Amino acid sequence: MDRKNHWETVYSTKNPDEVSWTQEVPRTSLDFIHSLELEKTAKIIDVGGGDSKLVDFLLDEGFEDITVLDISSNAIERAKARLGSKAQKVKWVESDIIDFNPDGTYDVWHDRAAFHFLTESEQIQTYVDLTKKAVTGYMVLGTFSKNGPKKCSGLDIKQYNEETMETTFQDFEKMECKTEEHTTPFGTTQHFIFCSFKKP
Repeated sequence: MDRKNHWETVYSTKNPDEVSWTQEVPRTSLDFIHSLELEKTAKIIDVGGGDSKLVDFLLDEGFEDITVLDISSNAIERAKARLGSKAQKVKWVESDIIDFNPDGTYDVWHDRAAFHFLTESEQIQTYVDLTKKAVTGYMVLGTFSKNGPKKCSGLDIKQYNEETMETTFQDFEKMECKTEEHTTPFGTTQHFIFCSFKKP
């Protein structure tokens, strides 16, 4: 199954209230980012940002260097349309994360959307190698926990707990992990684990 085609179809056929991952306020992500006490000039990337509203909140808080990466051009266009003129303040990257070749580094790497879709060890290693190269400061990763769903949007996912997150990203220093009960737009609950890491 072609991942890009899958996500282009999702974002061209479903509204935000018809997909499980929609959050009006990405509270856990924001709490983690706030805990890092960043300068407003910090370089932040939201991996798999799609049409997530995290970028809206970061712009409103005055962050000046935000990149949103997503595999789907439809997701990016939807986010741009929502943001209007503010979209010009954001760098938009259309890429599968395992094909991403950044032209710089990031102070904060945030991902609540992409990592758990990498189910093969080779894909996971590619992602880990990428973060080692691209992250100079912090990482905030939200993935499905061991109590979470085994599939999302019809695709297999990989579940994590605090121990496997720490083992996977052993070149980083784990700071904090906490679980989140995400309530979907249709009233079901998905269990996530979020961890923050620091580049030693």
